[in-house]
Amino acid sequence: MIYRNFIAPSRAFSQFSHEIIRHPRLDSHAARLLTWQLSLPAHARETLSETAKRARIGATSFTTAKRQLKAEGYVHERRVQVGGGLWVTQQLVSSSPLRPEEAAKIFARMPVHSGVERVYAQVAPSTPVPAVGHPTPPSTDGHPEKHRRENTSDLPAEPGSGAGSGPEGEAGAASEPALTSEAMPGTEPASESASASEPQVPESAGEVPATTQLDEARALVGALPLLSPALRHIPPGMREELTRLTARWLAAGHTSADVHEHVLRGLPGAGTPVQRPGGLVRYLLREVPPRTLPRPEPSASPPGPRLSSRLQGARECASGAHTQPMLFRPVADEVLCSECLGWGPGGGPGV
Repeated sequence: MIYRNFIAPSRAFSQFSHEIIRHPRLDSHAARLLTWQLSLPAHARETLSETAKRARIGATSFTTAKRQLKAEGYVHERRVQVGGGLWVTQQLVSSSPLRPEEAAKIFARMPVHSGVERVYAQVAPSTPVPAVGHPTPPSTDGHPEKHRRENTSDLPAEPGSGAGSGPEGEAGAASEPALTSEAMPGTEPASESASASEPQVPESAGEVPATTQLDEARALVGALPLLSPALRHIPPGMREELTRLTARWLAAGHTSADVHEHVLRGLPGAGTPVQRPGGLVRYLLREVPPRTLPRPEPSASPPGPRLSSRLQGARECASGAHTQPMLFRPVADEVLCSECLGWGPGGGPGV
């Protein structure tokens, strides 16, 4: 049996329904959080999280309790925007469950305020200090003072060398401003899509590819993104240049498999990012090596009928005294078997 002694308090008490304490879907933390909020004065602005800290309710238990109270209709929340562009979360705690439309009516009667007043000092801009000297425009042409051959992979044609005549000379002249802009200090190339202005690889007079080779090379370049994920972002503006380089490989007798294998060999290891895949492929295809056909390896076995692996090293007895061919394994350079030599069962010469 259990006995209860209840003394009605004369002050500091709250009135709420027993259903809150005996609710089957509210745990002890949810019931304590709700009763604590209902016991606060009407003018109190203590949030649910502050109540949980005072009641020593942990973060996980508080999240579960708040979710239970919102699911049963005891707690409702909404976010509103106040002056200054700030967003405020309003919470409504009720002693009885409310539907969302009932809670919206109560929210509409409540004043909206942020609770925090922020003051921003207005500072007038100060008078700037003028720079020393006269303004000078930046230089936009000409080579830098440093040597052009430093850190340069592809140099333009030297004046007077005879390479500036014809289509190759025009390509070299067109590539010289792009080389200058890359070497200028403080400037960086915008992207790989502007690679059409970069130095082109001149083609010799006897290496002009045919139309069929150009078509095959164009299809081969279009299949490069399928070889590796590092080649998926080749700029479209570089495909024509890569097509001409690939056509030179085909004109030299290389196959599509040779080109793909050469490109795959030049890619970095797994996990290494490729910043400029188009420039990497252009570098790999710039030099066309001569095609060498694989030579057949000379056979180590002597001419004649081949023996099985089980009979490797065996030799036929040369005495001629056997009805059928007699095979034996020589110990040294003997040509007769042990029976013809008269060796005993121990492996030595018989007595």
